[in-house]
Amino acid sequence: MAEPYTSAVSPEDVINGASTESLKLEREADSIIARGTQPRPIHEAVREDAAEARAWADRRVKRTRDAIRDEPMRATLYALGIGVIIGLLAAR
Repeated sequence: MAEPYTSAVSPEDVINGASTESLKLEREADSIIARGTQPRPIHEAVREDAAEARAWADRRVKRTRDAIRDEPMRATLYALGIGVIIGLLAAR
């Protein structure tokens, strides 16, 4: 009876046969990951995101106020139109 097929390549050969550049890059990547910044606590992340959202909202409010001051009639007509549309949808 014939012997079953056995691979001539062992797992050690695969690891040892890797190129030196590849191993060097892998070691460098591992060291970068190890030195990398630790994840910041969730409360700090939420606080920073809330501050960014607040700053964005403040900028949008200022732009909206300036636009209303520049063209009050246009803003009034837009508000009236939106109110009519909401009223028609609510009446359904």
